[in-house]
Amino acid sequence: MPWAISPKTDSQIKSTTAAEDSIYYPTIFSDPAIVETRFNTETDCILNVTLGTFVVDQELSAKFESELRIENEMRDSESLPANIQEFLDNSAFELEDTPGQEEVALTRKFGDESIRVTFSIADLNNIDQEEADQFDSDPALSDEEAADAAETNVQSGGANTKGSINQGRTKGGNFAVAPEDSIAPSDRAQGSYEDPASGEGGSQEPSFPARLTINIQKAGKGVLQMEAVAQDGEVVIENVYYFQKPELADAKTAELDWSRRNLYTGPPFGNLDEDLQMLLERYLDERGVNTALALWIPEYVDWKEQKEYLNWLSNVKSFVDA
Repeated sequence: MPWAISPKTDSQIKSTTAAEDSIYYPTIFSDPAIVETRFNTETDCILNVTLGTFVVDQELSAKFESELRIENEMRDSESLPANIQEFLDNSAFELEDTPGQEEVALTRKFGDESIRVTFSIADLNNIDQEEADQFDSDPALSDEEAADAAETNVQSGGANTKGSINQGRTKGGNFAVAPEDSIAPSDRAQGSYEDPASGEGGSQEPSFPARLTINIQKAGKGVLQMEAVAQDGEVVIENVYYFQKPELADAKTAELDWSRRNLYTGPPFGNLDEDLQMLLERYLDERGVNTALALWIPEYVDWKEQKEYLNWLSNVKSFVDA
């Protein structure tokens, strides 16, 4: 006689379901702290996991609050320092600085020319990492560089090509300054900028190198672009380019960038005749890209980077607290 399969009764179905529900299925939520909630309702499980996350949120928010407090205590004021503001008040350049953006621009008119000098606060963080990696690989490098700096004091840039004595031009087109021409930092006015033509003021505290892009545009004549480095009161030209189409000087699309790559824009600056290098430096100096600017830019970058860092701390803390 074949076996007959009878349908399950309601009580059998309920007991089977209860047995299946009691089976333990391993999950990612196996932390002892939430084991007791494993067999609770779905809402309770989610509530316990969420509560665990809130603990980290509170600790993270408190840490951000601590960092903000420390940074604000170290900061003198939210307004521009007097020496930075003084430069802007007495300069022909107009400042273009958008909060939250890394790039800063200085613009001015010079006759029929439109001049734009751009730099970025990213240089401050980049140089810190580069120096750390460099010194980690060769601990003696900093001592060697200090010895080299003490042995030879080299000046370069538009503003440093005038008003100095006992100078001899080096192979790279820079001026080597005799020791008797150097002025100790303690003898200079703190927070002011030296103009070699007038011999006034100047602070010689070491600064990081800030990379500059200098665009000089004439209507219908294209753009003369120079890449330079501003550090310790020196503007050192690295490259000089000419673009007949102004949009190529600041290529913002892939097509423009490709067109720019195929152009012959000029030889390396160091390959130019030394007299030509000197005249190009004086060309920038005459347009205000000089020692005063080279001293001001690193200080402004340092101030702006600190300001942006505080805003970043505040924004991330607000997000965590939301």
